[in-house]
Amino acid sequence: MHIKPFSDAEPYSAPNHHNCTSLRLAGFAEDGPGSFWLGCSHFLPGGGAGPDATPLEKVYLVLSGELTVIAGGKTEVARPMDTVFIPAGEEREIRNDGNDVVTMVVAMPYPPGAAPGGSA
Repeated sequence: MHIKPFSDAEPYSAPNHHNCTSLRLAGFAEDGPGSFWLGCSHFLPGGGAGPDATPLEKVYLVLSGELTVIAGGKTEVARPMDTVFIPAGEEREIRNDGNDVVTMVVAMPYPPGAAPGGSA
């Protein structure tokens, strides 16, 4: 078992994100999970990501605020404790269209060739 305090989470830069701060909660370390990583993103009002697609599936867990998600030809709003699954290769856009900060957790597998202890 390993507990990593939130105060030890390190910031990272997520491609094609704006008005967003991201923190790595777990993964990319010898004492973390071996097949996936976990991050926390804070989107300011007007912030978002995409539109783009990745070859990796992902799951979002909205903790606070309301996240507008555009994917698969649909636009929906995810609210606190809602999960959003984005399949590999599906183009998505996410936006904070409200006035509150959106905080969400993201879980993704490691990119091909990335091993725990490496860097993203």
